[in-house]
Amino acid sequence: MMMSKKIADLIVSGNAVFTGLTDEPQPASIAIVDNKIIAIGSMEEIMIYKGEETKVYSFEDQLIMPGFHDFHLHAMDGAVAMETATLFSARSEAEALEIIREFAESRPDDPWVIGSVWDAGYWDTKQLPDRHSLDRVVSDRPALMFHAEGHYAWVNSKALEIAGIDRNTENPAFGIIGKDENGEPDGLLYEKAMGAVIRHAYNFTKEKKRELFKNFLAYASSLGVTAVHDLFATESLAILTDYDLFKEFEDKGQLTARIHLWPALDGNLDRARQLRETYQTDMLRVSGLKQFIDGVITARTAYLLEPYTDQTDTCGETSFPPETIKKWVVDADKEGFSIRFHAIGDGAIRLAFDAYEEAQKENGKRDSRHSIEHVEVIHPDDIHRFKELDVTASMQPDHFAMSERGVYTERIGAKREQHVFSIHSLQKAGARLAFGTDFPIDILNPLLQVYRAVTRIDSSGVTVWHPEERITLTDALKAYTAGSAYSTFREHELGTLEVGKLADITVLERNLFEIPAEEIPDTKVQLTIVDGKVVFEHTETLIEK
Repeated sequence: MMMSKKIADLIVSGNAVFTGLTDEPQPASIAIVDNKIIAIGSMEEIMIYKGEETKVYSFEDQLIMPGFHDFHLHAMDGAVAMETATLFSARSEAEALEIIREFAESRPDDPWVIGSVWDAGYWDTKQLPDRHSLDRVVSDRPALMFHAEGHYAWVNSKALEIAGIDRNTENPAFGIIGKDENGEPDGLLYEKAMGAVIRHAYNFTKEKKRELFKNFLAYASSLGVTAVHDLFATESLAILTDYDLFKEFEDKGQLTARIHLWPALDGNLDRARQLRETYQTDMLRVSGLKQFIDGVITARTAYLLEPYTDQTDTCGETSFPPETIKKWVVDADKEGFSIRFHAIGDGAIRLAFDAYEEAQKENGKRDSRHSIEHVEVIHPDDIHRFKELDVTASMQPDHFAMSERGVYTERIGAKREQHVFSIHSLQKAGARLAFGTDFPIDILNPLLQVYRAVTRIDSSGVTVWHPEERITLTDALKAYTAGSAYSTFREHELGTLEVGKLADITVLERNLFEIPAEEIPDTKVQLTIVDGKVVFEHTETLIEK
């Protein structure tokens, strides 16, 4: 596995190298010149590439592997969330309010008080909050608290006032303004109704955006994340979207993760083509288009084939008319775009497949590598369509442990609950898996996703949710590396450690194949290499000269 003799810039060596080509790690050494892997072999074979200036990283049983490739996140939204009040630990509304109060007092100069990841499903009463309780702890400034799934928010009266939302404000398309028994806004905003508030809360200066993005990149590197997919979130979050900012970082050599951009699939193909032409480098590129078909189960905005079990007058709804969705797909597919749909309910997943199938009929079969995001509640009759239509299942395994399992099951009932996050069933049926986090809906740590995929431990922290849906550690790591690379047409340069591929490498402080599964999420990163450059280094990393 050698190329012509050169002097390496870096050599990374250890007893546990997981290349992704085999199922187990093996002892190996890797020589890197510039941004490419030029040789892999034994220490003796690779030492011929060592020169006076070569940096040699010698590891023992730490796991050396391809860099984590997060297939689904929201970079700038996540960067903002890193600076917000974190409410996931609250087990009552009072606890959540105390966290918010302390956070607000610690940041008196912030114009908005922003929080995230609250979930009333975990509270003692399981009752949704309202603006009045939030007013009691934050009255002088607007406050915006995103639900854990990011599809609804809890706001105070000041935020409603600034956004111009009152009893006479009509619901936007695919959005609901929560109202109390007197018809007044209750402080809960669902789906696109959040937009009027977010537009004000997220109106940051360019300098603030630079600071946010810099923090995001540093965080990603510290977690061994070497490539990410920044997906269109919502129209209201578009205020954060700043591809020129990403380009500025690339031009200055400060882009320490590969960024794959997925702007909105919205019928505007002129804009999509222009963006694709503008951003097309190894470090920053438009990879395709993304859109939402539905919402989430807990808010009953996910689109189901049959009504919700605990509210039989609704199946949820689609974010756009099905015919519009299909037309957008056919037209974009014809232009060679890969497409990704947020589809959580079985109705939404079926509609995504129907749209992809229609594109194949209209445009002919091609290597399109379309994806479906989340794939939470799938009808068993649709599982085979992943392989049949050559669609990637883009999943975030920790999501099934984020929602309180009892609440989730109440929404959909026992029958549909059998087909929730069916990762192994999808894999067995020939679906390609690609893993990510959906950061900031979940934390950016890839090892939490890997842990859930191999254990299926649910929100109780003890019980296994459908043990037959567990997958192996090898398959979980491949879904987080090679699966993501393939699904964005980069399998020839990313996703495995091979001669000729780009040098994106992560070293973990422990060998995941040798430790108990419960210790996986707490394993730290020792070293992160992106494009042949060390972008994160634990202080105790051993370097030889």
